[in-house]
Amino acid sequence: MSGQSLLVPGELSPARSVPGNIRRPEYVGKPAPTPYTGPEVQSAATIEAMRIAGRIAAQAMEEAAKLIAPGVTTDELDRVAHEYMCDHGAYPSTLGYRGFPKSLCSSVNEVICHGIPDSTVLRDGDIVNLDVTAFIGGVHGDNNATYLCGEVDEESRLLVERTREALNRAVKAVKPGRQINVIGRVIESYAKRFGYGVVRDFTGHGINSSFHSGLIIPHYDSPHATTVIEPGMTFTIEPMLTLGTHEYDMWADGWTVVTKDRKRTAQFEHTLVVTDTGAEILTLP
Repeated sequence: MSGQSLLVPGELSPARSVPGNIRRPEYVGKPAPTPYTGPEVQSAATIEAMRIAGRIAAQAMEEAAKLIAPGVTTDELDRVAHEYMCDHGAYPSTLGYRGFPKSLCSSVNEVICHGIPDSTVLRDGDIVNLDVTAFIGGVHGDNNATYLCGEVDEESRLLVERTREALNRAVKAVKPGRQINVIGRVIESYAKRFGYGVVRDFTGHGINSSFHSGLIIPHYDSPHATTVIEPGMTFTIEPMLTLGTHEYDMWADGWTVVTKDRKRTAQFEHTLVVTDTGAEILTLP
């Protein structure tokens, strides 16, 4: 594995503004969102709105990812995604969610998820996950991907490639009538072939007008994930695989989650709607 030194927190830039004409999610300015009490199966109108939100989120992530290179700060990636979403009439869902201060999550190397963009400078050989969610038309679209920065060692490159494949296999496993735990079973069985850890405490989730509806999508074979998949359900799948343990530590910021052994980790995510025969990905650029 790469011999890069471990990450340390950087300096935060001032909060970015969102034009006043852009609709905010209800949780902005509050300590927590209002709990979702609606259905997991969505109407055709909600699903169509989520296609728009998902496409903007995917394109914002792509625009930010174009800048990934040694010497670029994670805050600069945040700026690009923020401006893209605002320019397209969308609110960056993470901004102000339970107090999160930025418009995307940037998780580098040993950071599993929820890294906060700051003055951290990307280095040759890093891997960096960008997690972008857009809110427009009253709904959210959520996606993430892990990118290579410069010349990345083979072990890390394979981890990224195989994590992407784990997501692809999980999407194909989604069928009406199956239980949610088929998703985690497929991911975990694939990851075990390579000796990877599968993060258990951070999961996929239901998503619609609510950023997190309460529906949980584990990435391991959980005996408790017995909810039956139905057409019209909307949720994310976002496996997090590690080169070592699935256990984690939390930074003092209350957000940044790192592997307990500080080995590298990768993640990929799509928002899906269940169809009569499988799943449609809503977060395609």
